[in-house]
Amino acid sequence: MSNQVRQLEPSAPWNIFADLNAVPRPSKKEERISKWVQDFGRKHGLETFTDDFGNVIIKKPASPGREKSPVTILQGHIDMVHSKNADVDFDFDKQGIDMYVDGDWVRARGTTLGADNGLGVAAILAVLASKDISHPPLEALFTLDEEQGLGGAKNLGKGLLKGKLLLNLDTEEDHVLTIGCAGGIDSLIDWTYKEEAAPESMKTFMVQVSSLQGGHSGMDIHRGRGNANKILARVLMACVPAGLRLSAFDGGNLRNEIPREAKAWVAVKNEKRFAKLLKAATQEVATEFKTVEPNLKVTATEATLPGKLMRKPDQAKFLNAVRAVQNGVFRMSPDIPGLVEASTNLAKITLRDGQLKIGSLQRSSVESSKADVAAAFRAPFDLLGAEVELANAYPGWQPNPKSKLVQKMSGIYQKMFGDAPVIEACHAGLECGIIGESYPGLDMVSFGPLIEGAHSPDERASVSSFKKFWGFYLEVLAAI
Repeated sequence: MSNQVRQLEPSAPWNIFADLNAVPRPSKKEERISKWVQDFGRKHGLETFTDDFGNVIIKKPASPGREKSPVTILQGHIDMVHSKNADVDFDFDKQGIDMYVDGDWVRARGTTLGADNGLGVAAILAVLASKDISHPPLEALFTLDEEQGLGGAKNLGKGLLKGKLLLNLDTEEDHVLTIGCAGGIDSLIDWTYKEEAAPESMKTFMVQVSSLQGGHSGMDIHRGRGNANKILARVLMACVPAGLRLSAFDGGNLRNEIPREAKAWVAVKNEKRFAKLLKAATQEVATEFKTVEPNLKVTATEATLPGKLMRKPDQAKFLNAVRAVQNGVFRMSPDIPGLVEASTNLAKITLRDGQLKIGSLQRSSVESSKADVAAAFRAPFDLLGAEVELANAYPGWQPNPKSKLVQKMSGIYQKMFGDAPVIEACHAGLECGIIGESYPGLDMVSFGPLIEGAHSPDERASVSSFKKFWGFYLEVLAAI
């Protein structure tokens, strides 16, 4: 339970993290957590206010003797991805996250943990509440709606912040200083198809792909993990010779989450042939993904159809489009070894009652490449005659490896740990690039503790890594 987390060291940020996780905080529904953060600031006698969008800003004067140090912005987002396993009964709107300690890891029971970005936010709040931590004048910026469109950063009020240095606490590897990130754009598909009644002679099933790893559609996209939507479409196509007809399809969750589960409701003419084809397709997929998805499951259970059947021509168009659409790594950077330049994630498919809706996210650190991968994604759906909307575009963050802040933090890290940190750009959509547009000239670095499986119910945070991060963070604040 959360009481285990409260016993961890350093106690101040872990206790604040437990308090944060007791408050539901999905994207676009941050009213409760926003009020909690504001109350926290005012409780500690600090200047606290919001901009017109609702982003929370808390300012704290320098610790004694640090008044002439440069004003420093500490930044994190207060929303989290709400995702759970299908078999878990959990109401995110009413329940706090059920955490527990598993050796060196903090986990949640069947849901996302909220370490992204709750641990970063807790680290900021712990410094704001402290009486004995050396720090420069601080401006703490807590943004909203990061996970579903970076809305808080996009709508950040201008002229509210005076700092020229910014520490973003939203990176998930403790040996990395992140100095750049990818931009992104959503591709939203809307298509109307034709239906017909299902013959009474057909047997009906619910086919499910489950137990995939999922993960962050930016940070994990290069790992080659299975996409439940792609796998399910593949399996269904393999079963078409058994007279398979599709009634409904429901796969994935959020646009920035690699889909780990997908379901389809189907009718088949030949049950025995369907079972044979399904088994063969499942074995084929399981063999291909055995290294990265050892727990992959494909099951078929008898079920009642939720609606009518797609007509055969539209079914063929839909399944072919999903099989053909670009997914995963689109292009590796030719300039930065190991960095994904462009990618795409077929995040969510909902097909029912004559309507298909698809949500996806394309990322790239190069604007022209971002446009190219978005065009590649939409091409199969253009052929369907579907409506394609491009939305929620945001820019990347151009790296500056020679910045004074990067050099200072790199030197501190090397002195503390004996090795140089990895200085890199990442393929996630950090808020720094957007904030930098509203506040030009900011010297920015993103860093944080080790978090694995973000955006999935397998999310976990390392206790020892957080202790390492916390010590480094305090040394940086003391040196600015």
